[in-house]
Amino acid sequence: MIYKGDTVRLKVHFKSLNGQSVNPVDVYLTIYDKDQTEIESIALDDTNQEDVGVFFYDYVLPNDKPEVIFEFRGLHNQKPILVRDRIESKFI
Repeated sequence: MIYKGDTVRLKVHFKSLNGQSVNPVDVYLTIYDKDQTEIESIALDDTNQEDVGVFFYDYVLPNDKPEVIFEFRGLHNQKPILVRDRIESKFI
């Protein structure tokens, strides 16, 4: 169970079209509400990197949103690379 106001670790593993791990540049984490309205955008750096292509961010879920969509985005070979997912949270 995921609770509103709790901290969750959001994680992504960027891979090339050939399935190899890649390190994109200009990596951002963007949080949207369920209507796809941007809540915030966070620039990630080396402190958010675990391994080649693996980035994470410890995010505190908002108390007033039952669902958020998160997007990790960067550039690889001057082209966008991104991953999206969603988290549903409850008070109880």
